[in-house]
Parts: sequence; C-alpha cells; structure tokens
Amino acid sequence: MIATGTTGRGLGGDPSLAGASPARLDADGIGWGVAGVRILAGVALTAAPGATVGLLGPNGSGKSTLLRLLAGLARPESGRVLLDGVAVDAIPRRALARRIAVVTQQVATDVEMSALEVVLLGRTPYRPRLAGVGAADLDLARRALTDAGLAGFEQRRWSSLSGGERQRVDLARALVQQPDLLLLDEPTNHLDIRHQLDLLRFLAESASTVVVTLHDLNLAAQYCDRLVLLSDGRVVAAGTPVEVLTTSQIEQVYQVRTDVDITADGRPRIWYRSHAT
Repeated sequence: MIATGTTGRGLGGDPSLAGASPARLDADGIGWGVAGVRILAGVALTAAPGATVGLLGPNGSGKSTLLRLLAGLARPESGRVLLDGVAVDAIPRRALARRIAVVTQQVATDVEMSALEVVLLGRTPYRPRLAGVGAADLDLARRALTDAGLAGFEQRRWSSLSGGERQRVDLARALVQQPDLLLLDEPTNHLDIRHQLDLLRFLAESASTVVVTLHDLNLAAQYCDRLVLLSDGRVVAAGTPVEVLTTSQIEQVYQVRTDVDITADGRPRIWYRSHAT
C-alpha cells in the first residue's frame, strides 16, 4: 500500500521525503516531430504550484512525448517549457534532477540491482561525485520502500519483481529525489485497483506539483485538479474535470458515446454507452 498522510508531505506524509517547494510549470507553443511526422503542435499547459494535472488522450495523441519534453529529456522544436519562469533547457542537468523526477511507463526488467539500489538512484543528484551512499540516503530509501508497501523487499532483485512491484519501486525512487515537480507516465499500469487508488490519492495530496498521463477518465476526474485533453498532438480542451470531460468532447476524441453525471463533490462521472457511428 502507498501510505498517505494528512500533511500531504511526501510518502506517508513524511516531510523529509518532500521537495523544497512545489514548482510552477508552464509550456507554450510546444511542437515536436520525428522523421517528418508531426507528434505535437502548439501545445500549451500550465501546472500551478501543488496542483495535480492529468494528461488525457487516446494512444498516439502525444501524451508520453509531451511528458518527456516537460521533463527536459528532449528539446521541443518550437515553443518553450518553463520551471518557475526559467527555461528547463537552461537549468544545469544536476540541478534539474534535484527538482524534477520522472516515472516512465516502460522500465527495464533485466537490471541486476536490488530494489533498494534502484530507489537509491534517486539520491544521486544530491551526492558529491564519486561519493558513496550515506546513512541518511539509506534511511530515506528504506522508508520510501516501506511506505510504498514493499517492506522486506530491500534485497529483492529488480528482475524478480512483478510489474506492479517494479512500478512502486520506481515511484519510491522518484520520490527520494525530493522533487518539486513529479512527472508520471501511466503510473497505474500494472497496479491492481487498491494500489491505483492509493497511488492517485497520494499524488492528489502530494506537496509536489504533479503532471500525470492517464487512460482512466473516471480516475482522472476524481483525483486531478485540472485536465488537458489531447488528440493528434493538439489540445482539444483544458480546464477543470467538469469543463473537459463533457459528452461531446469525449465523443470527439475517443469516438465513444457517454453519459456524464456530476457527483455530490462536483466531479464528473462517466458512463460508457457505445462506439460512435
């Protein structure tokens, strides 16, 4: 289980596992392509400090590519990405790794490392070059594993873990980076319902600013403050869940008919009817 606390500070509400302060993220006019194929065109996105922003869209809509550009893992062909008003590509890599943590959709399965060693990778930006792992780093990593529901997994080999276990280890690795901005690509993949809910509840309560790609529209509606809906590399809608998850916009992007109810807490609930014809 991924523990959450009332303070919302890090795993289990532990302040020592939280970033210094939640970052503001701004992207404007983002364009990118490969081999002459346009993947993203004119994409704009804002994540206010401490907000949880969901990226939605069908397969191939550009969500994962956008996340890589937001993280500074690739440079957009047009537009800019700003972290607290500073261009991401102008921030030194080591400093950037202290502020942004990324959880990807695909993780290698043949890594010959223990779960604890994988989590400790998140402390690399804070250690002097060539320095060994300190006691404080070990303490943070062990508590992160415990709070991720993986107590006793310290010496388990990465290659022996299930997909869901690897996903939780990778999240613990990202969180011991103590990021101000946390970017996650389909983090609920491989997780059962209980762990999906635990994870998204944690993200919603986290002190970090969060941008997360999701396929489940109801989970996005329940746990995200704002949503950005992509189709063919362009933004179709951006705003609150109620503003974005309308029957017409869902049908336009996903080609499915839906009924959308508004729950007592003011969030949409989607009921799927059929493919659009």
